[in-house]
Amino acid sequence: MEVNIRQPKTVEDFENYYDLRWRILRKPWNQPKGSQRDEHEGRAIHIMACIDEETVGVGRVHFNSPEEAQLRYMAVETSHQGKGIGSLVLRELENRARKQGAKYMVLNGRENAVRFYTKNGYKLLGDAPTLFGCIKQSKLRKDFE
Repeated sequence: MEVNIRQPKTVEDFENYYDLRWRILRKPWNQPKGSQRDEHEGRAIHIMACIDEETVGVGRVHFNSPEEAQLRYMAVETSHQGKGIGSLVLRELENRARKQGAKYMVLNGRENAVRFYTKNGYKLLGDAPTLFGCIKQSKLRKDFE
């Protein structure tokens, strides 16, 4: 199983990318298609993980300031979770953010993902706003050396 980590480029890439974000991060909570996008899409760094032609993981980073990058919309296809794909996407996003000048990365992690982020070097800062009125989140941060 070879995982190809890359930026989405074609219309089809972006359709698959946004579809995975919606199916994993929004659909289970009855959120409409389109809710998986925000005002930062055009200036963000987008990464997708593919096995053969299947999109199995996605993630995005945008900058809040020249030093602060924010990770959002990390998702891995349910059937591929726990296989290291999320860590590959995360590492690529961190590397690209660092190359563009980020000194640290912040994120709001869902309760079921906090362990993944702490395992990948993120420090727990406290509570973040509850998502969709029911998903507890935590603020996390990772400083780059």
